[in-house]
Amino acid sequence: MSTPDPAIELAELDLDAAAARLDALTDHDAARLLRRLAPARAVAILDHCSAERRARITALAAGADTWLIGQNWPEGSVGRLLEPAPATFPATATAGEVITRLRPIVSHTLVTYVFVVDAQQHLTGVVAFRELAFAQTTQKLADIMVTQPFVLQPETSIIEAMRAVVHRHYPVYPVCDAQGRLLGLVRGAVLFEEQAFEISAQLGATVGVEKEERPGTSWARSLRLRNPWLQLNLLAGFVTASVVGSFQDVINQVVLLAVFLPVISDQCNNTGCQALAVTLRGLTFGELKAGRGLALLAREAWVGFLNGALTGAVAALAMFALASWQHHAQAFTLAAITFITLAGASVLAGVVGSGVPQVLQRLGADPATASSIFLTKATDITSLGLFLGLASWLLAR
Repeated sequence: MSTPDPAIELAELDLDAAAARLDALTDHDAARLLRRLAPARAVAILDHCSAERRARITALAAGADTWLIGQNWPEGSVGRLLEPAPATFPATATAGEVITRLRPIVSHTLVTYVFVVDAQQHLTGVVAFRELAFAQTTQKLADIMVTQPFVLQPETSIIEAMRAVVHRHYPVYPVCDAQGRLLGLVRGAVLFEEQAFEISAQLGATVGVEKEERPGTSWARSLRLRNPWLQLNLLAGFVTASVVGSFQDVINQVVLLAVFLPVISDQCNNTGCQALAVTLRGLTFGELKAGRGLALLAREAWVGFLNGALTGAVAALAMFALASWQHHAQAFTLAAITFITLAGASVLAGVVGSGVPQVLQRLGADPATASSIFLTKATDITSLGLFLGLASWLLAR
């Protein structure tokens, strides 16, 4: 039976558990293990260690393994994925000189591009390793390099970087500061892996699953992370139940209303979730520019009304048919109540679905955080309250 790879095990743990796993290792072993992880993951784990431990591991990782420079940049930025350039060269260096210097480096580091810099470390060009291998040994890099190469900046968000590189499928991207000085590189595979994780975590965040929770997270920690949101959901559920309970008399008089309660609730929840999905997508990919939030609210309100009216018409026909079959004297009124409820509540569902993530973002929180919980309870309370309120008012007349 093969022994599990400790690096793979560490990558599968949430950040707190991974930091706790490092506590059992020496500083040297911890640094060696972290070097095997993607830079962003290694830096994130190190951030959860104590400041003293972090400093010791950083000292051991100095020199060729200075991926710890990523700690200087905010989470979610290109800078967190930085790796040092294996080597840099002046434009006057010959192909033969570069190959000689790279020979010991390529034995332990994948070299895709050779970076050409000036005396102030400004990036002046890039040479593909393949071009270098086929060049004459006496040719200078200035003769074979690509000038003004595409670069990323460290403060750029991963989302913005993904949009910038979507048509540039390079294996490696140089990263430069605002003055054009080369800071390091970001591998395309690492960039896409980080974005894939962010997107996959978004769905869980909408229902209260923390981004850092992973399949390897202990059940006790999963319980601590999830239970508060479930308690909040339960509390909101009690509020919904109290709304329904306050109309108990009209439900007792018209039992048919109880049959349509889940229909009304589910339809409005789905309408709101559609608006939520579109809004989260826009926020994630930076498509929702400043000043467009209100326009999106208005759009989702209108789309919600149209969807509510169309589905409300079908539901109203179903209510009318069922009430007529049961010989209810106010079948038409029940159908009208159903139509008005779905049309009206769907407007609010669209507004809430679009508004909740925008409000969360304005408050500095992840726009996906428990947004589904807030949305569904808000639509439940308003749709069921409107449905039973109209019934109580109109059927009593």
